[in-house]
Amino acid sequence: MNDQTLLERITINPTIFGGKPIIRGRRLAVEHILGMLAAGDTIEILLEGYPWLEREDILACLVYARRLVGHERVEPLLVER
Repeated sequence: MNDQTLLERITINPTIFGGKPIIRGRRLAVEHILGMLAAGDTIEILLEGYPWLEREDILACLVYARRLVGHERVEPLLVER
């Protein structure tokens, strides 16, 4: 499955979570999935916790995040010695 097909799983609905990106119109925000992954949860744990969730949904969240940070400029912290 290519990136564009995966990204079609991410939707925005102004009536759900104030328009934050969500997975397939459900009440599960991309940010929530990314937070759980960052906290150390595995894909398998997420799939067990959300029976309707599919592996491709999680991959879509990762592609979405990569695309966002790919356009972000981050300035390193300048530390004087």
